[in-house]
Amino acid sequence: MSTAGKVIKCKAAVMWEPNKPFSIEEVEVAPPKAHEVRIKIVATGICRSDDHVITGGLVMPFPIILGHEAAGVVESVGQGVTSIKPGDKVIPLFVPQCGECNSCLNTKGNLCSKNDIGSGSGLMPDGTTRFTCKGKAIHHFIGTSTFTEYTVVHELSVAKIDSAAPLEKVCLIGCGFSTGYGAAVQTAKVEPGSTCAIFGLGGVGLSVVMGCKAAGASRIIAVDINSDKFAKAKELGATDCVNPKDFKKPVHEVLIEMTGHGVDYSFEVIGCTETMTAALACCQYNYGVSVIVGVPPAAQKITFDPMLLFTGRTWKGSVFGGWKSKESVPKLVADYMKKKFVLEPLITHTLPFTKINEGFDLLRTGKSIRSVLVL
Repeated sequence: MSTAGKVIKCKAAVMWEPNKPFSIEEVEVAPPKAHEVRIKIVATGICRSDDHVITGGLVMPFPIILGHEAAGVVESVGQGVTSIKPGDKVIPLFVPQCGECNSCLNTKGNLCSKNDIGSGSGLMPDGTTRFTCKGKAIHHFIGTSTFTEYTVVHELSVAKIDSAAPLEKVCLIGCGFSTGYGAAVQTAKVEPGSTCAIFGLGGVGLSVVMGCKAAGASRIIAVDINSDKFAKAKELGATDCVNPKDFKKPVHEVLIEMTGHGVDYSFEVIGCTETMTAALACCQYNYGVSVIVGVPPAAQKITFDPMLLFTGRTWKGSVFGGWKSKESVPKLVADYMKKKFVLEPLITHTLPFTKINEGFDLLRTGKSIRSVLVL
């Protein structure tokens, strides 16, 4: 029996209010409107950015269906959708690619103006929602909302991928892997023989380590206050591991001493203002490049000595690893299928969707890298 054109009733993890557990509810998912796509989610990863919404670090409206790193199968498409058809395997894109805005048209840009990250409206591009629960409208999250059996996304926010791809692995290409790997190879453009420091060794930070290794960095220094993360970092290419808690002096001084002059490239993959400044300070004073990858906490400001930049350092940010999403995601999936990189070491836990709260506990206690929920 076809569900196309009809409301679908299914399970979703609804976040009714901040700092509360997810509530597994029956939700109604409206059919896709023109230029929209309804997707049956097969696998979705748990990312720290989802948790930032729960804690208020990333401001979004409630109630909301979170989740933005996923893979699934198209159930139906709205009027005018030509690039995608029912049955296609897809990855939702939290950074769309309209192909028409300044960022899309510039070769150096990737943060399409149609994104809902900065504005945080929690709605589809037409200003409405496709989710209802107990008679209440439920908000979308950055154009994706994947903690549900079915979701609706705009055609610009979905990439068709290889039909042979294992969805419970390639879902990481929807955020964590691409964000970290791209920060190294696309945003920083790490060169062979260079020295890199990575602050934060979660799924994204470890993907930065992989990117630095792939780019031929000769020294990769992994920094985290949780030493349990070090074995995996070394397995993926880190040459040195530093726990700031083991030193009396500031960590940037430790890194400058270790390298003699500071690192060529540093990456902040936490989303904490103190580590952002430390990452800047630890890179070489004249030609060092520091990249902010972690989502900055709401309403926090950075105070730093401008002399750090005057001497020549470069400080930059990276969203989704600098990749133009719709064109790059299928290529990244193809590269994974050709074994150009691995995703398995990043996935420490695979859980049924209904155990979403356990998955978030694993994240918060530092026991997981990536937990993938399977529906």
